[in-house]
Amino acid sequence: MKKITTFCLAVLGCCFSIASAQQSIASFNDDWKFFLGEASGVADDNFNDAAWRKLQLPHDWSIELPFDSTSPTGNGGGALRGGLGWYRKTFRLPLSAKGKNIFIDFDGIYCNSEVFINGRSLGVRPNGYISFRYDLTPYIRYGQQNTIAVKVDNSQQPNSRWYSGSGIYRNVWLVTLDDIFVDHWGTFVTTPVVTEKSADVKLAVTVRNKGNANQDVQVKTTVYDEMQRPLQNHASSLVLNNNSTEQIVHRFTVVSPRLWSVNHPYLYKAVTQVYVKGKLSDEYVTRFGIRYFNFDAAKGFSLNGEPMKIIGVCDHHDLGSLGTAVNKRALERQLEILKAMGCNGIRTSHNPPAPELLDLCDRMGFIVMDEAFDMWKKEKNKYDYHLVWDEWHKKDLEDQVMRDRNHPSVMIWSIGNEIPEQWGGSNDTSGVLIARELASIVRSLDSTRPITSALNDPYPHNAIYRSGALDLVGFNYHHQDFKNFPKLFPGQKFIGTETVSALQTRGHYDMPSDSIRRWPSRWDKPVENANPDLTCSAYDNCSAPWGSTHEETIKELLKYDFVSGMYVWTGFDYIGEPTPYPWPARSSYFGIIDLAGFPKDVYYLYQSLFTSKPVLHVFPHWNWKEGQTVDVWAYYNNADEVELYLNGKSLGVRKKQGEDLHVMWRVVYAPGTLKAVSRKNGKKVLEKVITTAGEPAAIILSADRSNINADANDLSFITAKVVDKNGVVVPDASNLISFDVSGTGNLAATDNGNQTSMESFQSAKRKAYNGLCLAIIRGNGKPGTITVKAEANGLSSAKLVLNAR
Repeated sequence: MKKITTFCLAVLGCCFSIASAQQSIASFNDDWKFFLGEASGVADDNFNDAAWRKLQLPHDWSIELPFDSTSPTGNGGGALRGGLGWYRKTFRLPLSAKGKNIFIDFDGIYCNSEVFINGRSLGVRPNGYISFRYDLTPYIRYGQQNTIAVKVDNSQQPNSRWYSGSGIYRNVWLVTLDDIFVDHWGTFVTTPVVTEKSADVKLAVTVRNKGNANQDVQVKTTVYDEMQRPLQNHASSLVLNNNSTEQIVHRFTVVSPRLWSVNHPYLYKAVTQVYVKGKLSDEYVTRFGIRYFNFDAAKGFSLNGEPMKIIGVCDHHDLGSLGTAVNKRALERQLEILKAMGCNGIRTSHNPPAPELLDLCDRMGFIVMDEAFDMWKKEKNKYDYHLVWDEWHKKDLEDQVMRDRNHPSVMIWSIGNEIPEQWGGSNDTSGVLIARELASIVRSLDSTRPITSALNDPYPHNAIYRSGALDLVGFNYHHQDFKNFPKLFPGQKFIGTETVSALQTRGHYDMPSDSIRRWPSRWDKPVENANPDLTCSAYDNCSAPWGSTHEETIKELLKYDFVSGMYVWTGFDYIGEPTPYPWPARSSYFGIIDLAGFPKDVYYLYQSLFTSKPVLHVFPHWNWKEGQTVDVWAYYNNADEVELYLNGKSLGVRKKQGEDLHVMWRVVYAPGTLKAVSRKNGKKVLEKVITTAGEPAAIILSADRSNINADANDLSFITAKVVDKNGVVVPDASNLISFDVSGTGNLAATDNGNQTSMESFQSAKRKAYNGLCLAIIRGNGKPGTITVKAEANGLSSAKLVLNAR
């Protein structure tokens, strides 16, 4: 069994890699016990945990709790409580394992964790987003029972500006190695020279001798292409002293290399084998890609010599109704939805991501801004990371860079987001000094990619900018100042680290649509004169005061070559930060896609601009009051014009003029059929029909995947639509739907994308929101069929069958 972790390279010639030691790296997620609350003696071997809950990791306990207006996390933290929890797991290793080295790897624990083995503390780790390893070897009892206990303390609140989740929410691995092995995060790949004809590949390998004797060691690396054909090999011999490490370098030339790109993310593989006295001691696999990129002060960004805009999004780490418990399929689904929109970049806001996210970005072709911190020494919340900054920031940043530096997808390091030290005056040099220190740490481990910081005061007086530590000047918002960048920052390179902050509720529309709402009027004021039902318009005519609508920023992005790209706030709605509203709002309105994964209308704006797929998206729905004037918008591409018809009568032709990104008609509502036709050179390209819906009559179920793996890690996302007797989605349907799952699976979560719903994500009953609802199904470990039924009072029920293989 193996674990996959990943690594990368850089600016001119770049390689990135996914590395995994294969000398027994096993998932350690099964058969844990959990208790939420204070307890004494938990780390002791003889502690009785018989009454504790049994579960499988990854696990987020906060997502299981009720929404609570009195939660100390506030609705900024999703109104879900934190607390203190304990995890325990017993395991045995055979006597034959004696003499091996046993490690435990945690991909992430939120937060303030302490790990014990057989009653002994292995250490603490305050940072909830960092990956780390402990050596269990001195404390293992071979042939006997061993006990791991983990204390997780997320009780001091508030410590986060968004929903953090609580618990061992990422994967855990048990690693068994001989005395001579490739070290933890022990490879680093670079490609100093890349041309169409060849690429120079440099693989640095750190080998560790954990034994008490010096050893003659042979290290051999073979490079394979994506078809598993061997291309080249290289071998080295060395004497490795006891209890020491040594780095060796293997160099290769790949002829006619296949370059990694956002459209064709080609991955090679380097297999490193370590031999001692002719016997294989370790094998380490490093998947890597070959690419080169550049940021230019005048021309912006290019990848493999091809100019392109980075069309990225920022996302927090929760997976909606699944909470923060990492699931690779849930991450993959998010990336699939974003890729189809035209997105090619991800910013890991505002922390080191799960390793699985970077693995997927490598495989699917995304340009990642890998971010380290949301604050430095100055606090944003009373109990946040500033409390442990002095002791932990260096170690945490080093570990992040070491873990992630070979990922082909990672092309930018961000050392901070909206850091308070940026406003340092003449007597406060902390911003300058810390920025220089952090940049120095990064460059000591990886000099191949640029460093930025997300500045929400992006002007030359900014202390972090004045430090001279940044390779890219990161703009958070201030789209109106993009045009002044070359004058304000001559010779500097631009990246939109965070942009837009538009506010939208899927399926809700406020008119007139060409009137922009800034809610609230100022960031530090409560919202006034907004919607009593706590909605925001999906017309792209509502935004936070510090941001813009999507169109306002996109127009500036497209206008200037030096604007290398942007990361939109946000790709998906997330739990917490429900700007502009107070309780009972508990999740965000910022997403292009709602919390359940249903696209909002603006999704199709991006698709029309940044994909080659023919697009004609017409909205809103067609259920209004007789005689009401309704604004009808269309996003389109690959066409010259769009003509709109109501009940067969033409309402006129519209063409985008100048900087226009959509067209609009003002229509006096009459029930029936709204039809739009896009044409190019007079020939029809696409046709879109919207029909007035009748009363709710039935439920329709559809699955994103009908075949899933039988293990408990794979998922199927089931969309439930409430339709009328003709199969038309009822746009304001809110019927309570009951889900029943039988066979070899179970219900993982439900959702509907409503930012104010108080329903539990674990409930099998969920109201539809504006006609839609979601159920997430997982296997139970056994192959077979999974039957999903959905029922609601007064509606025809629906059934769907999945195959678990």
